Amino acid sequence: MPFPQSSPVSPRFWLETVLGALSGLLFLITVVWPAWIETVFGLDPDAGNGAAEWLVVAATAVVTAVCALGARIEWRRTHPSSARAAR
Repeated sequence: MPFPQSSPVSPRFWLETVLGALSGLLFLITVVWPAWIETVFGLDPDAGNGAAEWLVVAATAVVTAVCALGARIEWRRTHPSSARAAR
């Protein structure tokens, strides 16, 4: 279903926002509860040394930052007047 024409932002903005929020949530879950990988999937990919958890933390932090930056750029592209007013 296409987005309504009244929406000034593109579907890319919404995709980046949702993906960034999900990866941010996964980042927080992994920081607070690092053993969720072993609990949910029933396997221990790093033999208990925590490397897999830190890899998930790093990867989700990068994905969250990239999505947030992309959504900000897309928002400013579609709302140039509000971007100028913030300066």
